[in-house]
Amino acid sequence: MKKGLLITVMAIVMLALGACSSGESKEDQWSRIKKDKEVVIGLDDSFVPMGFRDKDDNLVGFDIDLAKAVFEEYGIKAKFTPIDWTMKESELKNGSIDLIWNGYTVTDARKKQVAFSKPYMKNEQVLVTLKSSNINKFSDMKDKTLGAQNGASSIDDMAKKSEVLTDIIKNNEPELYDTFDTAFIDLNNKRIDGLIIDEVYARYYIDKQKNKDDYTIITGGFDPTDFAVGMRKSDKELQSKINEAFEKLYKEGKMQEISKKWFGDDEIAKQ
Repeated sequence: MKKGLLITVMAIVMLALGACSSGESKEDQWSRIKKDKEVVIGLDDSFVPMGFRDKDDNLVGFDIDLAKAVFEEYGIKAKFTPIDWTMKESELKNGSIDLIWNGYTVTDARKKQVAFSKPYMKNEQVLVTLKSSNINKFSDMKDKTLGAQNGASSIDDMAKKSEVLTDIIKNNEPELYDTFDTAFIDLNNKRIDGLIIDEVYARYYIDKQKNKDDYTIITGGFDPTDFAVGMRKSDKELQSKINEAFEKLYKEGKMQEISKKWFGDDEIAKQ
């Protein structure tokens, strides 16, 4: 075999091996999910009230109930797997999970990596501070220390509107935390001055705290965003099935029922 031809053949083989080793499926996985009667959903198990662990260590939350309701329509069990939230898209691509479903915000950057279901809830990034700090508006964070969750959509929102916080906070970047629980601990201990966080998490979490009157929630700095389910771009039928179930569950009032259980109100109607 000529040297040039040999090099070409080897290059083709290496590309093929690379594609196989990447772990990312190029086929729609709905047939496999339907056959196995199980779909694997990745989540951050500390994100109240979307998906978190109760006092008995059970996974509960709005997204847990909604996902179960969606796949009950097809006789499929929803299996929930806690993941490192910073690795969620990688977990999806390598096949460790089938869906990202846990207050997953739709962003332009994420659209390049995953496909989304129809949005099912509105959300907004808010600034949480302690009343004792006298920080009552975004501009009061000048030269102050801000906390944020690593891998959260708040990082993207801050980059888009850097004048709101990034340009004025200490070191022009937030302190990053793996979970919001630990960030709240540091806020309470005044290791940070403020926390950028999803509104649904902030209001639910604070309402459950004994010192709930100690907090200030500051809104209006960032544009509202959408929560949706993330999946591989190849999973067209899975995407369609989730959207169809959303429509059916909404018409039947099931989505509104789940919303009122966790939020005391019909948050779905705002979508």
